[in-house]
Amino acid sequence: MSNSTVLNALSTPPRIWPEPDGEFVPRSPSAEEQAFIELHNQRLEGASPEEILTWAVETYYPRFTMATGLGPEGCVIISMLAKIEPRVYVFNLDTGYQFAETLELRERIAEKYGIVIDLQRPLQSVHDYEKSHGGPVYVHSPDQCCFDRKIRVLQRVAPHFDAWATGIRRDQSVTRANTPIVRWDKKFGLVKVSPLAAWTKKQVWQRIVEESVPYNPLHDQGYPSIGCQPCTRPVVAGQDERAGRWSGFAKTECGLHTGD
Repeated sequence: MSNSTVLNALSTPPRIWPEPDGEFVPRSPSAEEQAFIELHNQRLEGASPEEILTWAVETYYPRFTMATGLGPEGCVIISMLAKIEPRVYVFNLDTGYQFAETLELRERIAEKYGIVIDLQRPLQSVHDYEKSHGGPVYVHSPDQCCFDRKIRVLQRVAPHFDAWATGIRRDQSVTRANTPIVRWDKKFGLVKVSPLAAWTKKQVWQRIVEESVPYNPLHDQGYPSIGCQPCTRPVVAGQDERAGRWSGFAKTECGLHTGD
């Protein structure tokens, strides 16, 4: 893509879907769909990430999507989708609190792969949100902030797809240690595909180096896991890679990948 084409694509307004009427009620799978998921979860255990993504695309595209916080795993998956099916809809839950480096990475990915990551934002701006709550909510209630500015946005997107890809790895934390390759996501009513579940951190970074996959420069500054700027800090040697998220709170997940 030329620079002008990239800039035009990046400035395209995001898809805006209406919020669900009333409380969000996720779809439930039929018995046949659940059996199909379990069958392929077993079959794909041991498959390469590319094989898993190819299956997901062949099975669910165009109603297959990917949500990414632009971590190293997400960048690697995007590099794979660029070869398998670059038209997959990829989006980022833009809370309004992200690092400038994260948003700049979005531009570098578009330049390299021609994949423009859509920014799906809450309906309320950061200014209006903080004004209506008497200040930053993340200071005293990060769970509420994550729900309002991430989960509710995904609830708006989810009904328009049948399956989504995530960058979860089993070795990231104890809460992710048993992540299946394919599972039903009860929280959002989607098939959840984790092509890198069995990969290690070393394998992810090996691929980044081998293929010059763009990544967030903050990873070189002690940030193994990057979320919103106010709730992310560097970690020290030996700490869990998600220890720098929501420091001071008994919280290591935003809620997207818990309770499903």
